Amino acid sequence: MDKIWLKSYPPGVPAEINPDQYTSLVQLLEESFQKYAQNNAYVCMDKFMTYAELDACSKRLAAWLQSRGMAKGARVAVMMPNILQYPVAIAAILRAGYTVVNVNPLYTPRELEHQLKDSGSEAIIVLENFAHTVEQVLKNTQVRHVVVASMGELLGGAKGMLVNFVVRNVKKMVPDFALPNMVRFKDALAQGAKMPFSPVAITSSDVAFLQYTGGTTGVSKGATLTHRNVIANVLQVEAWAEPANSQPPHVEFQTIVCALPLYHIFALTACAMWGMRAGAMNILIPNPRDIPGFIKELGKYKINMLPAVNTLYNALVNHPDISSVDFSQLKTANGGGMAVQQAVNDKWKQITGKSIIEGYGLSETSPVATCNRSDEAGFTGSIGLPVPSTDIAILDDDGNPVALGERGEIAIRGPQVMAGYWNRPDETAKVMTADGFFKSGDVGVMDDKGYVKIVDRKKDMILVSGFNVYPNELEGVIAGHPGVLECAVVGVPDEHSGEAVKVFVVRKDPALTEAALMDYCKQQFTGYKKPKFIEFRDELPKTNVGKILRRALRDEQQQPKKDKEAA
Repeated sequence: MDKIWLKSYPPGVPAEINPDQYTSLVQLLEESFQKYAQNNAYVCMDKFMTYAELDACSKRLAAWLQSRGMAKGARVAVMMPNILQYPVAIAAILRAGYTVVNVNPLYTPRELEHQLKDSGSEAIIVLENFAHTVEQVLKNTQVRHVVVASMGELLGGAKGMLVNFVVRNVKKMVPDFALPNMVRFKDALAQGAKMPFSPVAITSSDVAFLQYTGGTTGVSKGATLTHRNVIANVLQVEAWAEPANSQPPHVEFQTIVCALPLYHIFALTACAMWGMRAGAMNILIPNPRDIPGFIKELGKYKINMLPAVNTLYNALVNHPDISSVDFSQLKTANGGGMAVQQAVNDKWKQITGKSIIEGYGLSETSPVATCNRSDEAGFTGSIGLPVPSTDIAILDDDGNPVALGERGEIAIRGPQVMAGYWNRPDETAKVMTADGFFKSGDVGVMDDKGYVKIVDRKKDMILVSGFNVYPNELEGVIAGHPGVLECAVVGVPDEHSGEAVKVFVVRKDPALTEAALMDYCKQQFTGYKKPKFIEFRDELPKTNVGKILRRALRDEQQQPKKDKEAA
């Protein structure tokens, strides 16, 4: 394969990384615990935790987990927002020789039960705010050990007690629950301090994380990420970020904003794992949806790196308080998870002086597969270049590479690509090619410089009278209208054209009318791409990471049809 993208690499970025310089993530973490012992590793609600404290706490929890008698490789679920207990739990589970199963704390009982059963988790560490969900499904799972954390317990004395009082009694955020034999997180730490911790021989092919995909294609599946997968991606991210990090002002140890949830692979790798490798400090944001509170946190630090999704950037640039934040030491603002819109990027650049560096990846690729150059000054509208040690192929429906510049499915090969879906050889076979490429389900095109542009998800494509319409393109343009805050484009059934284009819009300007927006679209799009329907909404359905759920809107539009058929 001709790696045409290498000629577009910044000076000093290697073509390959060596994922075998560590035998496991545990070796990587323990090296950092020693090397950066005095550095702050995390801060949450003004409480700092050093690398030495993270080392001690995680070792205690690892000893406690081992005392439960679980065999090497046992799965332990973690169901928490971004609080100090999360990095402690991750390090403890890995050090004890187990596999981390990251769980979205906002899961419904049905979703949680599926994930616990599918993964075969034997233990769960959960924030008490979500313990009632665990209670409802526990008896149907293999989980035998439950550790319950509270918001305040690691924040120290009076402050911790106050936070717990407010969360439980004032904000009433902890529904009643009864979990017999549960152990409080702080008690597990105290008991573990008196127990022996036995280091475990871990190899690079052992499973570190089960990262469940969103389940947009059906039942949620666990992407099996080995220690080597995640090590590789940490080193790829590190090599890729170096051109930006080496620019003045010099920052010895970075301050990273961890606003995306740690159960999401983007934050897990790019914030937690890479941060710990580099001796950086992560600012943990438990609730990034509270934009005024989030901006207030940002105002306390000189931040160097902010990974986020387009919707979060959009919320920040449209909030008046953002002008109070000091961005003078910002090195990189990474965008991923969904397309970054030019209108959002331009506002962000106006405020911070930095463009959003868009990258691309999936749970199945640990996640980063491609990224724009970290020293990129402008907006490219692409997802960038394959990162070191990564091959990208653009394939047709028969799995053959298309000609350069032609559309096809993006396929990824590299040391960060998962070992397969957990216990799903059938599903793994559907997405892996014989020569080791993972088929992403995304439609893209590569140019002669090696830059890749996503045209859309295969399944999100709209077919209007035989013409392909790609929602990303339309959303990018419609979002550029000054009266539009957010939008989503879906295909709806149409008796004349098979499908028609419908756009859902959240207004920035309450005076914006359907006629004015339709007129704007008429100017921007050829006939078949122009929306046939516009619907204004107060908000759009989103995942907890902030991605707009087109699927939910599409399903909604199908419902009347189903109801009619049923009648």
